[in-house]
Amino acid sequence: MATDIARTIEAVWRFESRRVIAGLARMVRDVGVAEDLAQDALVLALEQWPRMGIPDNPGAWLMTAGKRRGIDHFRRAKTLERKLEALGHEAEMDRAMSPSEAAVALEEQIDDDTLRLLFVACHPALPTDARVAFTLRMVGGLTTLEIARAFLTTESAIAQRIVRAKRTLAEAGAPFEVPQGDDRSARFESVREVIYFIFNEGYSATSGEDWFRPELCRDAMRLGRILCELGPDEREAHGLIALMELQASRFPARKGSGGQPILLQDQNRSLWDRILIRRGLAALRRAEGCRGEAGEYFVQAGIAACHARAGSFEETDWSLIVALYEKLAAIAPSPVVQLNRAVAIGMKSGPEVAIRLVDGLMGEPSLAQYYLLPCVRADLLIKLGRSAEARGELERAASLTQNSRERALLRERAASCGP
Repeated sequence: MATDIARTIEAVWRFESRRVIAGLARMVRDVGVAEDLAQDALVLALEQWPRMGIPDNPGAWLMTAGKRRGIDHFRRAKTLERKLEALGHEAEMDRAMSPSEAAVALEEQIDDDTLRLLFVACHPALPTDARVAFTLRMVGGLTTLEIARAFLTTESAIAQRIVRAKRTLAEAGAPFEVPQGDDRSARFESVREVIYFIFNEGYSATSGEDWFRPELCRDAMRLGRILCELGPDEREAHGLIALMELQASRFPARKGSGGQPILLQDQNRSLWDRILIRRGLAALRRAEGCRGEAGEYFVQAGIAACHARAGSFEETDWSLIVALYEKLAAIAPSPVVQLNRAVAIGMKSGPEVAIRLVDGLMGEPSLAQYYLLPCVRADLLIKLGRSAEARGELERAASLTQNSRERALLRERAASCGP
């Protein structure tokens, strides 16, 4: 029985922690202090809930407990009178409400608080690795150990990133609020960047034994859905969730029984998750109806939709994909986009055309260590019957990737090219 309650508390905390921390941070204006208060509330729950049972609204219970601990904390410190006053005012309002009224009030405030916390976690003053760790910890509700496992680093390294992020935000005086005007648009971009970074690391792991890590993608999609809920008119937010859900739909077909990678052209599309495809296409339609210019996530979602709608690899509308890559190159130009465009052109117009485009990228400094460049060139060389050259490119690609599953696949393909 005690074990069941402990598991229930753990599940409640995973779901409610970001909401409680966000609400407390709004009042104390310090994410670090808010996290400490929320942890104090969790300890209190672990002490009391096994005796009294799980409350009807555990989130409201944790929030109230956190506020009371905050009042005690600031009263002992005899400082920060305005914070103490704000907490006291909130607590008085809570006591004046019935449990059902308090629950409704809490739900009304949650969305705004979560949005504020998401923007704080993705503050531009933080480097990308700190934003990712801080976002997963504060908004995603992951533990430092879970984040460390996801990114194949130590728990202490992640803890240090989070501590430094808190210190940086405190020193920068980062306000706990949703920015307005141009700053809001710029920060939304930062939030989306962090979420997609998390998803990409899960979709194609840069190192380790697994080719992809679905649990990391699920965390990113959960954050993306929060962003869509909190920014319902943001085209790129819906474009991002559409892109992630359409790509994630391929997971059941991306890995063989032995864990080996299965490339897009070889996947059994009947295994693709039709529910995620429907959700992704619905999000793309919603994005089409939103304000603002089409951005990179919206266009990439359009490309993913082309694959999702095709009954087979051969039925893919490569002409539309080429056109979308042209659009993406105009919106977010990069050598990687040009490489992907060359792949699409090769599928549409043949390898002779594509190889010239890829050869033009061989001297690009930013692609010097990018294993997919020699990998793409090898695919084109195989189609052109130049197997010996293809083998050399595949061996070079294998030497560049840090992912052991991908390295094994590339070496296997290199061996199949002959001596």
